[in-house]
Amino acid sequence: MARLILFNKPWGVLSQFTDRGTDGARATLSDYIDVPGVYPAGRLDRDSEGLLILTDDGAMQARISSPKHKMPKTYLVQVEGEPDEAALTALRRGVMLNDGPTRPAAVRRIDPPALWERDPPVRHRKSVPDRWLELTIAEGRNRQVRRMTAAVGLPTLRLVRWRIGAWEIGDLGLGEWREVRNPAASGSRSPSP
Repeated sequence: MARLILFNKPWGVLSQFTDRGTDGARATLSDYIDVPGVYPAGRLDRDSEGLLILTDDGAMQARISSPKHKMPKTYLVQVEGEPDEAALTALRRGVMLNDGPTRPAAVRRIDPPALWERDPPVRHRKSVPDRWLELTIAEGRNRQVRRMTAAVGLPTLRLVRWRIGAWEIGDLGLGEWREVRNPAASGSRSPSP
């Protein structure tokens, strides 16, 4: 049976087991996970947090990460500014990026979710409001969610991937991982607003 690991990746951790940078001092998956033979199914940028799936099954890795399978990925996104209906409608229809139009996204405003503290904390400006969105896409372009929100005038301050397909973080603590015995099983609950 394929091994499947759900990992709650902290901010600043590379989605790989080794640091290929010049100094090799950045945090990697090997600082958190000591399971031989598993590899990330997709990526999560260093400055993003949340759910990363690792597996030892190449076919499963492809199903999870390949855009051709259109597996939905849900993000909790803190944006700078107050999203109006025009911005949300644009995201729902798809926006034009420098590498072409995106597919439509499911998006809604949400109350601030009950999440772990981020280190370093998100910068706050008294004169500029911020808002949380739940955004679901079925593609996986480089920094896509950040580029989509920026395209509608809402720079991303914090990005947390909460769900991939049927798997979600649930009560998995920051930097923690668990093996899913039945890879078809889903995670647990949604975040509390």
